[in-house]
Amino acid sequence: MTTQTPPPSTRPTILIVEDDANLRLGLRDNLRDEGYDVTDAPSAKDAAPHLQSRVFDLLILDVMLPGEDGYSFCRRLRSEGVKSMVLMLTARSLEDDLVRGFEAGAQDYLTKPYRLRELLARVQALVRRAGTAPPQVVTFGTFTLDLGRRAVLRADGGEVDLTRTEFDLLAFLLRHRDRALPRGEILDAVWGRDVVVDPRTVDNFVSNLKKKLGWTSTSGFTIHTLRGVGYRMEVLSGGPS
Repeated sequence: MTTQTPPPSTRPTILIVEDDANLRLGLRDNLRDEGYDVTDAPSAKDAAPHLQSRVFDLLILDVMLPGEDGYSFCRRLRSEGVKSMVLMLTARSLEDDLVRGFEAGAQDYLTKPYRLRELLARVQALVRRAGTAPPQVVTFGTFTLDLGRRAVLRADGGEVDLTRTEFDLLAFLLRHRDRALPRGEILDAVWGRDVVVDPRTVDNFVSNLKKKLGWTSTSGFTIHTLRGVGYRMEVLSGGPS
């Protein structure tokens, strides 16, 4: 297996190797929503052609793969000169298993079941170490959301005063714009699965967001209320910069 120069791209590249189809495809879709260029494979054997044709910034490897397991696959890739960052996923949390992962050449290790927010944070940290990062600035209407600065700016450069949760909610709605988002999914992503919050809390926060952004029908974006479901954000003008 030989490495090749990756094609020019503004998006970090990730390869997921996971045999559980539901987990693999769910993770793939979530990472794509975050702005990553994602490829997936169910086994080390199926991943090989992808690794021969391009270089990935990050490999997400399940430990318990069919055929060649994640530890062996990672060791082999390192011996063949593959320098991609590696995040290993496993249901095991014993110290010996963690050590095996790092000794095989992984940079990080996450046990299942994991929280999506934690995984996304680790992915972001690893792709930064690889020298790339997902899009950090999104425009919507006359506003700009800067993820790196955690700031929302008006057209005149003034900053909108948002709480931490309000900012996280707005960022989540923008990342998943044009998709129906159930209240439960929003709560899990923004407040966390371990926090018990009344689902109607989302309604109050969306209302506050609209007020702070001075939303009107001519704002260039809207947050649609989906009765009995949740919300969908639509950007009528502007997009990722």
